[in-house]
Amino acid sequence: MDLRTVLVVGTGLIGTSAALALRKRGVRVLLADRDQGAVRLARELGAGEEWQPIKGEQATVPAAERADLAIIAVPPAHVATELLELQRIGAARFYTDVASVKAEPIHRAAQLGCDLATYVASHPLAGREKSGPGAAREDLFLGRPWALCPTEEADPEAKAAVLRLIELCGANAVEVGAIDHDRAVAVVSHAPHVAASAVAARLADATDVALGLAGQGVRDVTRIAGSDPGLWLGILSGNASPVAEVLEAVANDLADAASALRALAEGDGTATNEITQLLKRGVAGHDRIPGKHGGPASSYAAVQVVIGDRPGQLARLFQVCDEIGVNVEDVRLEHAPGLPLGIAELSVEPDAAGTLTEALHERGWQVP
Repeated sequence: MDLRTVLVVGTGLIGTSAALALRKRGVRVLLADRDQGAVRLARELGAGEEWQPIKGEQATVPAAERADLAIIAVPPAHVATELLELQRIGAARFYTDVASVKAEPIHRAAQLGCDLATYVASHPLAGREKSGPGAAREDLFLGRPWALCPTEEADPEAKAAVLRLIELCGANAVEVGAIDHDRAVAVVSHAPHVAASAVAARLADATDVALGLAGQGVRDVTRIAGSDPGLWLGILSGNASPVAEVLEAVANDLADAASALRALAEGDGTATNEITQLLKRGVAGHDRIPGKHGGPASSYAAVQVVIGDRPGQLARLFQVCDEIGVNVEDVRLEHAPGLPLGIAELSVEPDAAGTLTEALHERGWQVP
């Protein structure tokens, strides 16, 4: 399936990122959004050209001007109505959406009488805590899973068009049923977001002393809680039951942990068993998260380096790694409160940790 022209309806983070990725691969991209400011910014970023929708009840897009594929990048509650209107005017040969909920939009599209033969729902498992076209990146989907959920009515050509989109964006296609998809993202995305928000909410009333002691751990746990609440309300509303089931299980674990800690505070030493079991289950779950390139999780050695908070320091640090041929698998930065320095934690293969540590010492770096 050759995609020469793609229409992107909704120029937020995901829509604009897809547009940028497609433009890089030489695809002509048309942009549409009810927010003219968002369209204008996406266009200025090089994501494509503005699409002028056909108006009038009887108006249709001439066959020669139809896009090969329309990407509907709007909130889940609006996917079906947007699909119906685009199909009414014949905006494209095939259609997909990129909402993070799949079962409800598909069900609603069927209720409205949309043509399910030309529509294949999809969802790129990629994002950022920032939103809007200004946060878009052409490499947002590289190596990321991209779910597609074709119905029984879907035309093979429609599925091929979506697979080509996924390929052009550099993602990995994963075919899955809509209900299974929604249950899966409830576990790996939606419920974790609510949990992170619950933890972050405790910080709203925290003392200045507590916030002054905040380290990388609390930043890691609460990072995604900084996302747009309005956007997430739409996502959670569309996947309410599966998310509720996961949160109820998490709440039960937390309630049991709280009870055990109360007992421990009152001198019941046996309460440590229940807490230990939860912590061990947490380790086991963490270890199941896929590692680099989607493969099995790997164990890396962490090399910590004191780094000044000034321009060029990270570049110098990575230059040392390049000189000695050590690949950095991951990097984390932790700033020292009140001081113009921090700690850079470089994750490397275990057999490379000693080589890197020695090279850094030789070049004057402080390695704790």
